[in-house]
Amino acid sequence: MVHSPKIDQLLDFISHSPTPLHATRQLIALLQKNGFSQLRIEDDWTTPGPGNYYVVGNHSALAAFTISGTPLAVSGLRLAGAHTDSPCLKLKPNPTRQKNNILQLVVEVYGGALLSTWFDRDLSLAGRLSWLDEKGELHSGLINFQRPIAIIPSLAIHLDREANSKKTINKQTDLVPLLAASEDECDFTDILRQQITQEHPKAGVKEIVGHDLFFYDTQQPAQIGLHGDFFTGARMDNLLSCFTLIDALIHAPESLDSLVVLNPHEEVGSVSAVGAQGPFLSILLKRLQPDSVKRQQMLARSLLISVDNAHGAHPNFMEKYDQEHLPLLNKGPVIKWNANQRYATDTVTGGFFRALCRRAGTDAQDFVMRNDMACGSTIGPLTAAATGIKTVDVGVPSLAMHSIRETVGSKDFLYMADVMQLFFSLDPQDVLWQGQQQ
Repeated sequence: MVHSPKIDQLLDFISHSPTPLHATRQLIALLQKNGFSQLRIEDDWTTPGPGNYYVVGNHSALAAFTISGTPLAVSGLRLAGAHTDSPCLKLKPNPTRQKNNILQLVVEVYGGALLSTWFDRDLSLAGRLSWLDEKGELHSGLINFQRPIAIIPSLAIHLDREANSKKTINKQTDLVPLLAASEDECDFTDILRQQITQEHPKAGVKEIVGHDLFFYDTQQPAQIGLHGDFFTGARMDNLLSCFTLIDALIHAPESLDSLVVLNPHEEVGSVSAVGAQGPFLSILLKRLQPDSVKRQQMLARSLLISVDNAHGAHPNFMEKYDQEHLPLLNKGPVIKWNANQRYATDTVTGGFFRALCRRAGTDAQDFVMRNDMACGSTIGPLTAAATGIKTVDVGVPSLAMHSIRETVGSKDFLYMADVMQLFFSLDPQDVLWQGQQQ
């Protein structure tokens, strides 16, 4: 049986992170528990002294870093990045729809969700609300209904005889969750007011003025398989990577110059104030090294490992893969390659990561998309282009990516955890670290 306390911690983290906002809150609590102090962008600080710190952007982006006291222009930074968001169904601003005797909530599709997997699942709702109190002051806070409150029933096969061969899904008309059986008009903001008051008794809510709410599957993540070989659960892409990076940074045996950045909005292109195409990381790097020349030296001596789940070889659909590049579950982390820079890996950064894996006691696998299929991307190329930092794109191989329930190998998570902890422990004089700087 593949087991480790770290596995239980990962599954608990994912189960309590139904949205990127909740994931960020969970990771902040983990950082605070392990001695990391908050720095605020709006405060007046530059080049903090030796210590452990974190910065939050718009409640959803997170950067955690360790400063040793060695000049950053000399040591460079060990950077790693991941994204906190996952494809899902997001509530529209005016969501209620009354049809026959059924109360429904209309949604938008967020990201490239595998829509067929959202039918016939026990759904709950979570996210952020904005409200006014009795004085007219604006507040915001997170809510999570936790219990199943909605479902999207499939159409019976008797009414769609081609459902198993020619099924199509209309995003506007087919994906409308059922909330309640009621013939009366519903004030949905009143439901939200009750929920925020229940979770935050001192909120003093007078009026709900906005919401960012997302449906999610209430089935808990689990370790499954005859020998516990797999994890299954929602949002494995990419909360598994987020937890791995923060946990590795916290438990690295040496306090060296390292930084983890976690961005939202990757699944919708990363174009936002705190996405990978936004200024969040660049602002932080300027704070850490205000002098432009020394900052250029720091960036030239740095390396970013972009960690985002990779496509594992699905045994039922082998024709969908390049046969010379078949990442297998439980055989180690995957290096992603693409000639058109959809991934930022090059021979130096890919070689560095392969050597790092070997030193950590595992092998690295390679993934290349078939030439006749479109290739996805990650925050790696975007961050590399914005900062000039050498970058390698890697990830844990997974199946059913963007499904409501994804599958990864149990061993691969532990392998990646060991590799990233080693990465954050590399001494500036280590021959492997020195080699990537040349």
